[in-house]
Amino acid sequence: MEDIELMHSLGVNSYRFSIAWTRILPRGRFGDVNPDGVAFYNAIIDALWQKGIQPFVTIFHYDIPHELDERYGGWLSPEIQKDFGYFAEVCFKMFGDRVKFWTTINEPNLLTKFSYMDGWYPPCRCSKPFGNCAFGNSSIEPYIVAHNMILSHANAVSIYRNNYQGKQGGQIGITVSARWYEPFRNTTVDLLAVQRAISFNAPWFLDPIILGDYPPEMRQMLGANLPNFTSKEKRKLQATKLDFIGLNHYTTVYLKDCIFSPCAVDPIDGDARVVSLAERDGVLIGEPTGTPYFYDVPHGMEKVVMHYKQRYNNTPTYITENAITAWPPMTSLTMQEEFIISVATSLFWPRQ
Repeated sequence: MEDIELMHSLGVNSYRFSIAWTRILPRGRFGDVNPDGVAFYNAIIDALWQKGIQPFVTIFHYDIPHELDERYGGWLSPEIQKDFGYFAEVCFKMFGDRVKFWTTINEPNLLTKFSYMDGWYPPCRCSKPFGNCAFGNSSIEPYIVAHNMILSHANAVSIYRNNYQGKQGGQIGITVSARWYEPFRNTTVDLLAVQRAISFNAPWFLDPIILGDYPPEMRQMLGANLPNFTSKEKRKLQATKLDFIGLNHYTTVYLKDCIFSPCAVDPIDGDARVVSLAERDGVLIGEPTGTPYFYDVPHGMEKVVMHYKQRYNNTPTYITENAITAWPPMTSLTMQEEFIISVATSLFWPRQ
């Protein structure tokens, strides 16, 4: 509990963390709830409340019981919707009296690509040109997985709305990765590339959840590889509107069209037929950070927030992640202070 004491000493008023599915239900719905796992999270939540810190809890942050992969292929199967709903309900029952902010899934738009398009994260499935894994199909599997994640999210929200929200008084949403993009050149093809990349990013998940279907740019590009929602599924999405959006924003990049010009495969945005670049005419888009491909571009935060505010009719939004990394480690607060000031200025100064 030392970390909670440190947060309290700094005046932190909320703390975002995730509940490990494997710690609560090691075998999914095919086994018992692990009392030690429940006790672990109860202790954290109680300690946070004792220090006046609001828990902001993510239900799924990339870990899945191995048995679910073994039984039916995990996120590749619609069966996962039952297991995710079961897990979410256990969380609502055990912790919902003290948790007032729930996010169903963290960055599903990155997990699908890193796990099923690039093969970087377990279960490490991919195919050429994105990777050379032993198993997988990068043209189809990411969209099957995303479809099952969206419907799993809707299932969890439905359970919460119908059985817990009224008496527990909390809110529920989802957190997505939200990169921002600038056109490499002010040309029609690069401007369209930006629109495609945005659609293949956060709106891949948020459009179905909030608006009822995938972005039209995805339908046009992917055709039959993009699943369709049944009428019943669309009704469920309509009935399970989220209370808030969580945005994780770390960087902004230039984008170049790859439909009309040959490009190397971009591991993050390549499915939109674009390639990301860090510099234009020899000038970097922002200061480099300690993480490769991440640059300090404060105006990107403002553009991300304003874009999704307008796209989703002013749905309440939290910045759930934003930071820079420094390597080698900072010996002073100068870089961190400059980062905080630059982001705050970009977000607030124009509106004062």
